[in-house]
Amino acid sequence: MDLTPIAWHLRPANMQIFHKLDDVPAEFGPSVISVGNFDGVHRAHAHVLGEIVRRAQHGGGKAVVVTFEPHPARILRPDSGLKLLTPLPEKLRLLEGTGIDAVLVLPFGRDLSLMTPRQFAERILKKKLHAREVHEGFNFRFGHKAAGDVSVLMQLGGEMGFDVKVYPQQKLRGEPVSSSHIRKLISEGRVSRARHLLARPFRILGVPGRGRGLGSKYTVPTINLARYEELVPKDGVYITWTRVGNERFDSVTNVGNRPTFGADSFAVETHLLNFHPIELTPESEVEICFLSRIRDEIKFPSVEALREQIGRDVKKARRYFHLLRS
Repeated sequence: MDLTPIAWHLRPANMQIFHKLDDVPAEFGPSVISVGNFDGVHRAHAHVLGEIVRRAQHGGGKAVVVTFEPHPARILRPDSGLKLLTPLPEKLRLLEGTGIDAVLVLPFGRDLSLMTPRQFAERILKKKLHAREVHEGFNFRFGHKAAGDVSVLMQLGGEMGFDVKVYPQQKLRGEPVSSSHIRKLISEGRVSRARHLLARPFRILGVPGRGRGLGSKYTVPTINLARYEELVPKDGVYITWTRVGNERFDSVTNVGNRPTFGADSFAVETHLLNFHPIELTPESEVEICFLSRIRDEIKFPSVEALREQIGRDVKKARRYFHLLRS
């Protein structure tokens, strides 16, 4: 049962972050670049990013990612209800682990959305980042109304003096390694499969919901996560790891509405198995890593019946962790 992530750190992490085009120094570059949303920073992303790092090291340039905030779909298709695998802070942390030199986070708004493919290539890739190479997936689109594809990019590169490398679709055991497919798997509760495509467990990062014990020694082995706006797995019960500050606990996590207790009240509630009293404040960082799904969330006839089922869930989780460590 391999939970080992990709060896991300190719060199010491010292990544620059530019939050707008004007933040990039005039003398920056030459660059080997990849442009995209990079939601999830999954296996296919890691492959491309490893290549741009290698090519930049080989040619004495900088490995650069250009990404967008907010995700363009939230502006162009506001009714899509897109939930992200990795909100921007988590995405930047994962990108730093790949060894790239810099990330340019372009604010995605009206001006950027109206930029033609030629304007994007000339203003951003050529003039600002001094692109030497641009590496993109086969389905890359850019510019106003997604008018540019990889063939347009190659044509523009020929005119402007940068090479373009195009990567075919990457599959793992017959499944596409793509952000949209991983989001689908997680929304279906298939966190084990998503873990293979991500090359690490899917995780959410938040703070505790306000409740008993916060601000003092926390003696209750159950933590409710504060409201989380991005993607969470399908309602159900999961085997998880939960990190509180610098401590990691084996855990069982319920995602859902807790129907046994009456009126729906959505929560992400995690029960720490190897618990001991800990310091927990409203600002404590809580990270939940989803390893495997146990069952659907169901309504029990009584709290006692729920308690008995929780005991069975915990037993399954302990067996899972025992097998994992053996």
